[in-house]
Amino acid sequence: MTQDEKIRVTAFLKFKQEARKIAVVTAYDMVSARLADEAGVDCILVGDSLGNAVLGHSSTIPVRLEDMIHHTAAVCRGVQHAHVVADLPFMTYKITPEEALRNAARLVQEGGAESVKLEGG
Repeated sequence: MTQDEKIRVTAFLKFKQEARKIAVVTAYDMVSARLADEAGVDCILVGDSLGNAVLGHSSTIPVRLEDMIHHTAAVCRGVQHAHVVADLPFMTYKITPEEALRNAARLVQEGGAESVKLEGG
């Protein structure tokens, strides 16, 4: 896989079969994402940790789906190669399966995420 190719989710299956280690970093904005992408990371996570790291909250609980969509879209604008994963934050997927699907779809459609990760216990 070259630096010019977009990493799709299927690439991770190939990496696993090859026992290839992957580089994953967290980013919350376009500039950080672009720097990580240009450095050759395989995957960029837009984590709900943005609540602590960017928004100044004492926990991730206050992070809203709209916050995640906003920051995921910013990250995606800076990425050409890396795979972008976004967290579904607290209480955005535990209500009903339909609600979880709708919220995950918003992260993909509005935010541009290529994969969605369920966050929290």
